[in-house]
Amino acid sequence: MGIRRILRLAGVFILGLATVPLGVNAALADPPSPHRTWTVQVGEESHNQAIQGMAFLPADIYIHPGDTIHWVANSAEIHTVTFLADQTATTPPAFDPSNPAMLFPSVGSTFSSGTYFNSGLLSNVSNSGFPTGGSYNLTFPATGNFTYFCLVHGAMMKGTVHVQSGRLPFSQKDYDHQGRATTHAIMLDGQALWRETREDVSRHTVAMGADDGTAMIMRFVRPTVVIHVGQSVTFENNGMAAPHTITFGADPANPFVGYGDNTNFTGGNLNSGIVPPAPGPNHFTVTFNKAGTFHYYCALHDYMGMVGKVIVEG
Repeated sequence: MGIRRILRLAGVFILGLATVPLGVNAALADPPSPHRTWTVQVGEESHNQAIQGMAFLPADIYIHPGDTIHWVANSAEIHTVTFLADQTATTPPAFDPSNPAMLFPSVGSTFSSGTYFNSGLLSNVSNSGFPTGGSYNLTFPATGNFTYFCLVHGAMMKGTVHVQSGRLPFSQKDYDHQGRATTHAIMLDGQALWRETREDVSRHTVAMGADDGTAMIMRFVRPTVVIHVGQSVTFENNGMAAPHTITFGADPANPFVGYGDNTNFTGGNLNSGIVPPAPGPNHFTVTFNKAGTFHYYCALHDYMGMVGKVIVEG
């Protein structure tokens, strides 16, 4: 059994703890208490921000009517906490960075089923280039099961709030313990994904990060390429969730719009525009017709260290 398979099984087991009673701990979980505030972690990351997790921790949280949930950004990658008006939807709409309703918090702090609630973009850094907040609070007055998503990462990043009367199965301490274990598993998954991606790139190919629905690699894989004048480099985005750019020169005013001539690059400003993950048009090829060292970056994730260079020899 390969390491990825083992990690996936381990991840399923750990994440499943959020819905399985913990024996004695469950019996001793906190008794009903009005107006309690619970904390949910939004995202995960390695110390250098290279590996980013795609999970709400806990993914399932059990609370009482009248309780409040405090979602806290725990990664440099942007996320949202979004309850759709249609609670039967299994996937959120595609993320649209031009839509203010997706970028900014909605009005209201008391949940009501059938109403759209959105945290706006959340991140634990202030230099992401996006309008972000660090946390989001929502109070739940009535019983029910309510699903929410991250609009940026779609159905692969979702959570559920279970509002119920009576004794709850977990305490905040239980959730925190589960969160630490799950974060560790996500980081191991990211390390394995990074190794696998490195094995897949060729001499004239650069991977634009990677993701597998659990972890994201926010680095160009094999970021330094050495070629000769007249040769090309292809940048590929074979992930599932994260868009990227290939940008040379000045920081673009709008990274979503491409410009420059990638068929005859001799320096200056060049931007791919958004290169979406597979299976779309997920690659961008640049032909270099001048010797020199050309630095490039992802205009969406350079603040995390997603940079590289192409050395062109005569």
